[in-house]
Amino acid sequence: MVVGSPNHLAALDGCGMAPSCGTDSMMTAPIEKPSAQVEAACSVPLPPLPPGWTSLARAFVQSARAHRGKVAMVDSTKASLTYGEVLVRSLALGRYLSREVGSSKYVGVMVPPCVPAAVVNVALALWGKIAVNLNYASGQPVLDSAIGQCGITHVVTSHKVVDKVQLTPPGTLIYLEDVKAKITLADKAWALFVARLVPTSMLGRFLPGMNDERLSNIATVIFTSGSTGDPKGVVLSQENILSNVHQVNSHLNLSDDEVVLGVLPFFHSFGYTISIWTVLTLGKKVAFHSNPLDAKIVGELCEKHKVTLMTATPTFMRTYIQRCKASQFSTLVHLLLGAEKLKPELAREIRESIKIEPLEGYGCTETSPVASVNKPYPAVNCHGKTLEGNRPGTVGLLMPGTSVKTTNPETGDDLAPGVEGMVHIKGPQVMVGYLNKPAETAVVLRDGWYRTGDLGYQDSDGFLHITGRLSRFSKIGGEMVPHEKVESALIQAIGRIDQTVAVTSIPDPKRGERLVVLYTDLGGTPEEICRKMSATDLPKLWLPSASDFRKVDAIPVLASGKIDLRRMKELALQGAG
Repeated sequence: MVVGSPNHLAALDGCGMAPSCGTDSMMTAPIEKPSAQVEAACSVPLPPLPPGWTSLARAFVQSARAHRGKVAMVDSTKASLTYGEVLVRSLALGRYLSREVGSSKYVGVMVPPCVPAAVVNVALALWGKIAVNLNYASGQPVLDSAIGQCGITHVVTSHKVVDKVQLTPPGTLIYLEDVKAKITLADKAWALFVARLVPTSMLGRFLPGMNDERLSNIATVIFTSGSTGDPKGVVLSQENILSNVHQVNSHLNLSDDEVVLGVLPFFHSFGYTISIWTVLTLGKKVAFHSNPLDAKIVGELCEKHKVTLMTATPTFMRTYIQRCKASQFSTLVHLLLGAEKLKPELAREIRESIKIEPLEGYGCTETSPVASVNKPYPAVNCHGKTLEGNRPGTVGLLMPGTSVKTTNPETGDDLAPGVEGMVHIKGPQVMVGYLNKPAETAVVLRDGWYRTGDLGYQDSDGFLHITGRLSRFSKIGGEMVPHEKVESALIQAIGRIDQTVAVTSIPDPKRGERLVVLYTDLGGTPEEICRKMSATDLPKLWLPSASDFRKVDAIPVLASGKIDLRRMKELALQGAG
């Protein structure tokens, strides 16, 4: 049996996406903007998990046996596996890996999205191991930290990946290119026997991942992107992932022939939950590619495989609409954008250029990740009211079984429903906690409520509005100044939709903080841009000074496509006078 080699890893730079919210501990004054009051927080119940969904492994096996001859996954190297083939190959690979890793609980995986990488994740789940997909875009210190925190002794990777990213994980490396020769005939025969002949009720005798099944068992650990601080290991249980899969399916009414684009790396929760487990447990199809910035290949995959569901960041989508043909996205039904705010200018450009309505959503690594999302057809909210499923400017209705509340970001006191404040999420998809960090967990997780670090409110129809991130506000002269709104004004003044400007702040002895604008291209002088902004209705306190514009080679971004807030602050401080 050929498991396959990831010989298609030509471009890994910038690979990644995740709507990780992080866990900033900074507290500032409450936002003084209440929305319309509502009678109660709006939440739709979640039906029970489907029968047999006691673990990811069992849910996958049930799906694989029910869809044996259906294509499950393809990738840009033309690799293609049916559900039956994924099951047999993951069983054989898992048997080999179990010999290699021995009693180790956590196993590292450092491979970008492709068919072999997905098979590895399934194989480890079947054998009761915890796959930790490692961030190959984060640098050696972060990689070493993740491996150390989990006590990982073995990492599954590829010679091409190691050569490309110039990172060497500590411990024993298992190279996928070398695996084919090490899987024996006995492994293949055993895998075929288990896949075809062993009754589902007896699989626990053969597969550790289907023995002692508890929804509370750990499914994976995903490390946060660290946009504002050091990464933390988010512990997600079997229940977290299965519930989020069930929520997405219930909320979006996924079709039997749904085809998902899988370009988001598995070290982010969107790539892991949606591209692997949502697809495989529900009998859908996924088309993988290793780098979300390869717009040409993304367009070709969408066109060839008739992709119906794409998840991306606004940053990535901006590239696609500029470099792909509109016809390549003609089969899309769900264009789900998250991880950063979708600016109205870009939303308009998407509608005009590729004739698709973007659907903004919201989630965090800590919520497995999906908490809410718009949808392209009518929806019934918790009050029984039928609404348009997409409300531009919001991040959609909550996932079934999910609740939201807001609190005063300074005092922590609960606010009335509909009042803007710190957003807290509660539901079966909320993480177990941070790995070996009880103090950090206690800061953000209390009585099942996860403190997101984002500001917003839920309107009277149940749509969630995210108005900003606490770490993207500055307190200037006693007033909270939102960086994103200043960025929108800058974009309008420049007359472009691409990310050529970003706003951060630095300490100021007179006013507490002052804004700094990083830019690559203004299309004019800072003085000219400032004059244009002064002519708008933007409050004077929000206007940056022309002397605080800093030209940079590129706006720093993380592998997720989100702006790197920490690096921005460093660049601003370097040029401070």
